[in-house]
Amino acid sequence: MVSTDDNDLHEAWVRWISPDTSRLEGLLLRYRERHRRYHTAAHMASVVGNVEQLSNEEQLNDIGTIVAAAFYHDAVYEATYPANERASARLAKRDLFELAWEPKRIETVAAMIEATAKHQAPADIDTAVLFDADLAILGSTSDEYSAYVKAVRSEYRHLDDDEWRTGRSHVIESFLERSEIYNTATGRLQWAEAARINLTKEVETVS
Repeated sequence: MVSTDDNDLHEAWVRWISPDTSRLEGLLLRYRERHRRYHTAAHMASVVGNVEQLSNEEQLNDIGTIVAAAFYHDAVYEATYPANERASARLAKRDLFELAWEPKRIETVAAMIEATAKHQAPADIDTAVLFDADLAILGSTSDEYSAYVKAVRSEYRHLDDDEWRTGRSHVIESFLERSEIYNTATGRLQWAEAARINLTKEVETVS
């Protein structure tokens, strides 16, 4: 996985989205909301960095739309809210319209964001790259993965332990049942083996 800081985010925003960074400042405030533990500015930055890394290996259609989707994919996040992706897509559409993006590209960004609700059957290579960049954490080191699980559990602190174990087991098993967790050749090469190890170890603790 790739880590990045605020300077890198500003550079990526200016490079791929707009020289106007005023909406980025508002976006970062959303990712820094107090209730977030995993879906934070650090996660968003990691996904943006992963997209840029994957773009060096995969033949993409429009990296700008993927980066925009990475910036906005968790802009609205509340563990008890069932339509985070839809709301995030609406916010992206509003901001990108105000930044004078072409309507077709805006719709592409929104569709990619909404598709992250399930991370299944990506429509094209660009969506596949977004999915893999977002799920790279599954194939991280053991310590990084443990920190991720702990942070997500904290975001779902409204659930008791039994509810958490049931829901988490369902999520893990849904990934393990897939023939491929990652949709790009690069993602499979870099993260697939570690992801299956991490997920298998976790499911044994929550089952």
